[in-house]
Amino acid sequence: MLKELNPLLHSQLRLAVMSILLSVDEADFVYLKEQTNATAGNLSVQIDKLSEAGYIQVNKSFTGKKPRTTCCITEAGKAAMEEYVEALKSYLNL
Repeated sequence: MLKELNPLLHSQLRLAVMSILLSVDEADFVYLKEQTNATAGNLSVQIDKLSEAGYIQVNKSFTGKKPRTTCCITEAGKAAMEEYVEALKSYLNL
């Protein structure tokens, strides 16, 4: 029986953001934008969706007068990624 793929994670940009955040303690918006080649507007929307789902935590602060947004993956996000990978494995018969 095939497991259902999480539709929230089954998006190229959201999956890329989650994959990056799995490998770092935190990442700032500029880094995520550079790594994913996303537009600022699209990345912002996708980060909001992941945050609303509880998969990532978003922190907004200032460095001097410059705003800084950082993201880190939550335990719920890690669990969702593990389930997503397991679902992919079921499709690939691994």
